[in-house]
Amino acid sequence: MKVNGYKIKPDANLSGANLENANLTKAKLTGANLTKANLKGANLIGATLIGANLAGANIFIADLENARLRGADLTGADLGGANLSGASFRNSDLSHAKLAGANLFKTSLFQTNLNGADMRNANLLGTDLQEAGCLGTNLNGANLRHANLLWANMQGANLQMALLTGANMQATVLFKANFHEADLTGAHMPGAHLIGANLIGANLTGANLSGADLTDATLLGVHLLDADLSGANLTGANVDGKTLDGANLTGATMPDGTIHK
Repeated sequence: MKVNGYKIKPDANLSGANLENANLTKAKLTGANLTKANLKGANLIGATLIGANLAGANIFIADLENARLRGADLTGADLGGANLSGASFRNSDLSHAKLAGANLFKTSLFQTNLNGADMRNANLLGTDLQEAGCLGTNLNGANLRHANLLWANMQGANLQMALLTGANMQATVLFKANFHEADLTGAHMPGAHLIGANLIGANLTGANLSGADLTDATLLGVHLLDADLSGANLTGANVDGKTLDGANLTGATMPDGTIHK
């Protein structure tokens, strides 16, 4: 199969190739070299790119619905505005990739490296981010409703104004993460590591934070009605007035170090 004069096949060397707006539906590109290739607006629906090298590639507004990219290298790639719904990036490297405004509805990002990625305003509704690396990832305004973040490492991630209603963040590492004005209504966060996290103005109504570590976290203006903080550690946390009113604090360690009965 040839497209724009390029032979499309597994292990093909397409480094720097110009495939803008190309029709690559269900293309077989396992192990292909697509470093710095121009795939802007390309149709890659159902394509197989397992183990492919797409480092630095321009994949802006491309369509990769249901594409398979397991183990692919997409470091620094531009996937802004791309349709990645249903695609599999399992064990892939998307560190420092540009994903602002991308559609990742029910995408598999299991054990994916997203460290330093720009995911502002991305749609991650129902996305699987289990055990993903998201150190310093920018998720400002992203939609993470009902996403699975079990055991993910989101240390220093920016989740300002993100939608996380019903998200699973059990045992997620959220050290110094920024949740300023984020919506965490009904989020499942037992055992979450929120040491030094910024939760100013966040909505945690009905959230499960049992056993969570909120040491030195900032909870000014937080909504905690019907939230479960039983057994949580709030040592040194910055709270104001009636912030903790309406929450279940049974057995929690309070900011002053006392145990709530």
